[in-house]
Amino acid sequence: MFTGIVSGLGTLVGRKGGTFKIQTPYRPKSLELGASIAFDGCCLTLTEIKNVKGEGARVKVDVSNETLSHTTMGTWHTGRRINLERALALGEELGGHIVTGHVDGIATVVSRFPDGDSTRFLLEVPPEFAKYVASKGSIALNGVSLTINEVEGPRFDVNIIPFTLEHTSWGDRQPGDLVNFEVDLLARYVARLTQAEGMHS
Repeated sequence: MFTGIVSGLGTLVGRKGGTFKIQTPYRPKSLELGASIAFDGCCLTLTEIKNVKGEGARVKVDVSNETLSHTTMGTWHTGRRINLERALALGEELGGHIVTGHVDGIATVVSRFPDGDSTRFLLEVPPEFAKYVASKGSIALNGVSLTINEVEGPRFDVNIIPFTLEHTSWGDRQPGDLVNFEVDLLARYVARLTQAEGMHS
């Protein structure tokens, strides 16, 4: 379980098929084999941990064909910056919203433009997910918990403050880029309940 609050930026340093090597800022001794980390919102298991002196832990993860085909990971190239979040420990503060690390699909960045001190991004999700996107609701985009502003069909926009832009990979995102999204669990349950009520009315 995660919260959508990024705790570090990683860099893809190597890839062979579904095996990814990612440099992280974490101390090697603070990680354990078999532990879970969210990489741009994808919950993956650490299969190898190496200490790179002065740089932190270099980790290896194995990614299934299913994950490669339903997330942006299939398009990742060496040098890509990746949002990292370690799994939520019992008793820790829930700073964003509840995120499972199970990506629902891929959204497209339609536009990016300044909005006061923030940067506004307009995105589009596949039409079948529009029912889960609501104004003032939450959504995880590349692992970052964000509040939805305005919604029009499958399109919606979010504002990203300068701190988030600087400390996550959102500073790299441009129109045409693809991002992982996970809809809010509450929105999913509400949609399911509404559907059930409609079937019994």
